[in-house]
Amino acid sequence: MSLSRAPDGRDILPCVPPARSRRPSRRRWTVATAVALVVQVLVLYAPHAPAAAADVPGADKVTHAVIFAAVTFTALRAGLAPALVTGFGVAHAVVSEVVQHTLLPGRTGDPLDAVADVLGVLAGVALARALTARQRRRATT
Repeated sequence: MSLSRAPDGRDILPCVPPARSRRPSRRRWTVATAVALVVQVLVLYAPHAPAAAADVPGADKVTHAVIFAAVTFTALRAGLAPALVTGFGVAHAVVSEVVQHTLLPGRTGDPLDAVADVLGVLAGVALARALTARQRRRATT
């Protein structure tokens, strides 16, 4: 099942949204993706988890979901292939937890963090799809 095609083969999540002057350009979305990736790497691979996250129950899982959703959403808006973006996101969810558990002495891997990461990827895809559908509806009216 492709995340970017309907069962009948129609493209439902185009790589690049139609250009309009008030929409951010592909270059801006690419920069946003790079920033989101840097934040993601800093959060996931810092030697110690931020202390504030430990004070609020569930904040760690929300943080994981948000950083993965941000990377996914911005990458899709930048025009990267949906299969590549989602595949990378899911793989990175698993790999990041293994790296935290095995290579970072101040960190531990948590399977529930990987679940939150994957949910973030799915949320990013859903948000990108919803925005694309909304823009298509506006373009036809």
